[in-house]
Amino acid sequence: MTNDSNLPHEIVSAIQSVVGAGPLALHEPRFNGNEWLYLKECLDSSVVSSIGKFVDRFEVELASYLGAKYAVAVVSGTAALHVALRLAGVTQGHEVLLPALTFIATANAVTYCGATPHFVDSEESSLGMDPGALREYLATATIVQGGCCINRLTGRVISAMIPMHTFGHPVAIDELLAVAKDFHLHLIEDAAEALGSTVGGRHAGTFGLMGALSFNGNKTITTGGGGAIVTDSIRLKEHAKHLITTAKTPHRWNYFHDEVGYNYRLPNLNAALGCAQLEQLPSFLADKRRLFSEYLSSLKKVKGVRLVAEPPGCLSNYWLQTLLLDEAFSSQLDDVLEFTNNVGLMTRPAWTLMHRLPIFSRAPRAPLGVAESLARRIINIPSSAGLLPKGVEKV
Repeated sequence: MTNDSNLPHEIVSAIQSVVGAGPLALHEPRFNGNEWLYLKECLDSSVVSSIGKFVDRFEVELASYLGAKYAVAVVSGTAALHVALRLAGVTQGHEVLLPALTFIATANAVTYCGATPHFVDSEESSLGMDPGALREYLATATIVQGGCCINRLTGRVISAMIPMHTFGHPVAIDELLAVAKDFHLHLIEDAAEALGSTVGGRHAGTFGLMGALSFNGNKTITTGGGGAIVTDSIRLKEHAKHLITTAKTPHRWNYFHDEVGYNYRLPNLNAALGCAQLEQLPSFLADKRRLFSEYLSSLKKVKGVRLVAEPPGCLSNYWLQTLLLDEAFSSQLDDVLEFTNNVGLMTRPAWTLMHRLPIFSRAPRAPLGVAESLARRIINIPSSAGLLPKGVEKV
């Protein structure tokens, strides 16, 4: 049995028994497929910018993998969220519900639309937005009038909500969809971290009006930098394509732009990388599940900490393997982070909660007791798909 003074050492021993001594990054990409071949083909063609066969191919293959009708490739997950919010009608003076426990991109995308983030609590089981707490909060904090959800305190329309699948673990999406319907809110999924995660066999990012994905260098697959908007609406797909191409109307030589647009198109070069990565996604996911299994077995010996597992009825991509300290051990968060990083195992805590950032400190918020607790206890540990030798698996 460990005691609290030995917790950092016990955690390091458990991690190293699975992945070795390191040094190890938190999450690294793996390039074992057709990356060089496709990139060379792209370079040889000289079509490296935002129009090319790899962009089209990546969008089609991504949509097919997800079981969605359309995917629109963009330069980042943040850009995907920004455009999705604009397409949903989020505009100046609106509020948007999002978890306080999220990466800042979620809140930034709201502010790009001139809207105000409105922070809500998370649940411990999924680390994502808590539908029960949200429903209870909205029942007292808002009024539904004229088909709009209105914040009683500010008088502003709350037009949308953005549940985020934290570290790849799916939120309680069906319950959140019910809340969105009852309170007349558009639901846009922040699935930036959740490619390959499913709920009841259906992929994260395909439940709401739109979903936003990220292919940053630290994600499960990468295009170097990139993202995608996912939707089943041809209207939204076509409008998204228009907006990310600076809203230029089609013409062989004239430049005419009919609304404010953005230069958010994913370059063909990046899409070529993405096509090769997408081909390997099933093996990446399998390797990350094996890593979870190994960590789970090793960490069972350590008192005061547990490894976060996928919620019931879901499959997580286990993008970042996540430790959760017991509340009684939360005072040792910084000790664990310092010791693990000092021995060459890169770890990190949860993001600073959004309402704790000066730029969002005055934003409206619900009670955030669970999010506050989680932020004191979360530790992400090395999670790359290639950490285990092939064939290593517990029986």
